Amino acid sequence: MTTAHPLDVQPTPLALLLLGRQSDPASERGVDCPGDLPSPSDPDLVARARAAKEALGDRVFVLGHHYQRDEVIEFADVTGDSFKLARDAAARPEAEFIVFCGVHFMAESADILTSDAQQVVLPDLAAGCSMADMATAEQVAECWDVLTEAGVAGTTVPVSYMNSSADIKAFTGRHGGTICTSSNARRALQWAFEQGEKVLFLPDQHLGRNTAVRDMGMTPEDCVVYNPHKPGGGLTTQQLRDARMILWRGHCSVHGRFSLDSVREVRERIPGVNVLVHPECKHEVVAAADHVGSTEHIIRMLEEAPAGSKWAIGTELNLVRRLALRYAAQDKEVVFLDRTVCFCSTMNRIDLPHLVWALESLAAGRVVNRIQVDPETERYARAALERMLALP
Repeated sequence: MTTAHPLDVQPTPLALLLLGRQSDPASERGVDCPGDLPSPSDPDLVARARAAKEALGDRVFVLGHHYQRDEVIEFADVTGDSFKLARDAAARPEAEFIVFCGVHFMAESADILTSDAQQVVLPDLAAGCSMADMATAEQVAECWDVLTEAGVAGTTVPVSYMNSSADIKAFTGRHGGTICTSSNARRALQWAFEQGEKVLFLPDQHLGRNTAVRDMGMTPEDCVVYNPHKPGGGLTTQQLRDARMILWRGHCSVHGRFSLDSVREVRERIPGVNVLVHPECKHEVVAAADHVGSTEHIIRMLEEAPAGSKWAIGTELNLVRRLALRYAAQDKEVVFLDRTVCFCSTMNRIDLPHLVWALESLAAGRVVNRIQVDPETERYARAALERMLALP
């Protein structure tokens, strides 16, 4: 019998996925790029990206999410949050290729909203979203069974955050629910409570709780958290019957890092600072902040802020750093809410080498990393998205 070397270990499937190796089509993570990437040290990367984009001309439309690296944003035709970018893509039917510099669920949404003639490309399939991964189709189906057994499914309306997989959007559409963004979550919940007595909010518990309690006057006791890793979600039948908001146990790994200590520390360090945070932050952080709003709201507030004002921003670091540089010339001080550096690690997988590889492949006639949602999933996901678009 041979003895294995102590370091001769086999990585788990999850570890391989996190490294961008092997495949799981249902996961927000991904697989290897089928080809050789340019070296990050290649001094010609910027020129190569520019040349490939110019060669493609109007056939390609590049979308850049606000949380992307500056080196990628430089080549974006439009920037924005996930839903704005998906709609921008749909508004460009002449573009044969949509290169989405974001994460997997965003590219799925773009594929759902664009025509069949358009092809959506994600430069790195390993660019996923940890929050979206926290709710799988199987887990949500099991949750619905639990609600059915408790006798509350018939009065429960699912509301899913845009930051969810196409499968979860399809579940939402199939059960008469709607999608929401961080900017219209209140309107979505108001609509849902006109349809039923309870809401199943997926997959971000913090956005759901903050909207219900801060914006709609509910109490924390009106909310329960369904944990998919516990039998029955870790809740009793009575808890499910008493709750108005059934929150999925999910969160954003970036916004979840901000704490009350972060708020206290920045107020002590910068007297007179305005604390502005995203509603994906924990409830206690939102309650302690001066202002709360979506990514687009954060950008708009800083645009309108007076010279000499000071701001601590609780959202992804790439955007905060970009805003700090932009407004320094206007004598606006913009700092990151936490002293700990915290990028969105999966969003940062889209770098210049991956973008160059994707663009050059398209220019050479090879469609790589295409994101396609199957027709049935697309049908129900689109129904949920269209209900959101119809919100007053």
